Amino acid sequence: MKNIKYLFLRRVTQVIILFLYFGANAYGWKMLAGTFGSSVLMGAIPLADPYTTLQVLATGFVLGADVLLGAAIIILFYMVVGGRAFCSWVCPINMVTDLANWLRRKLNLDKEEVNYRFIKRNARYWIMILGLIVSAVVGIAAFEVLSPITIMQRGIIFGFGAGISVILAIFLFDLFGVKNGWCGHLCPLGASYSLIGKTSLIRVEHDHEACTACMKCKVVCPENHVLHMINKESIMVTDGECTNCGRCIDVCDDDALNFSIRNFAKKS
Repeated sequence: MKNIKYLFLRRVTQVIILFLYFGANAYGWKMLAGTFGSSVLMGAIPLADPYTTLQVLATGFVLGADVLLGAAIIILFYMVVGGRAFCSWVCPINMVTDLANWLRRKLNLDKEEVNYRFIKRNARYWIMILGLIVSAVVGIAAFEVLSPITIMQRGIIFGFGAGISVILAIFLFDLFGVKNGWCGHLCPLGASYSLIGKTSLIRVEHDHEACTACMKCKVVCPENHVLHMINKESIMVTDGECTNCGRCIDVCDDDALNFSIRNFAKKS
């Protein structure tokens, strides 16, 4: 179980969250109701996705104090646990892209040099900005209209219709197109949470002395450029693009990688 501990915990977390959303719609549960864009926890605590909130503000719509408070709660939470933990521990699309990338490894389709010529990772930041501009021009939250996260959530709760084609397209894109294509290169939510998580406290720490340079961590890491310190120096992964998924820790037979609390006074 050691080599899938964090993978298992992530899947349990994702399924429980989806189950609570389903229960809120089907049975009127109050534990977690709404969507990933805007929810209410325990019938009282507002939660709102920061990027969704920015898109709505860009349209000129005046938001209530509860939504703004919900966005502030989410920002503070992910500033502590790591912004892109949302991508690996909460987002349901992660289950689709993880499956695609597992199949890529099994089919030996990984060709990183081709991937980077095809599309750059910073494309997601431009898409994030474009989403805000389009929202301001057309007067609706642009990304939310086509968001595969929302489509998958609604599909699980209400049943999939034509929206399943979007999910299938992402799966095929990640499998046969670009490695970690959607989450690692295109998703604007991933970009926004990368910015939020730059100063987060929970980090993966590398022990250079224990590392035998097997590089298994870089094979499974969805953002393997953040592991630039592997077999070089004992520092933490401080890049905001790290998803804190724990897969590098799962596959490390040397125990050279572990979660730790960031020490801002220490070199990183």
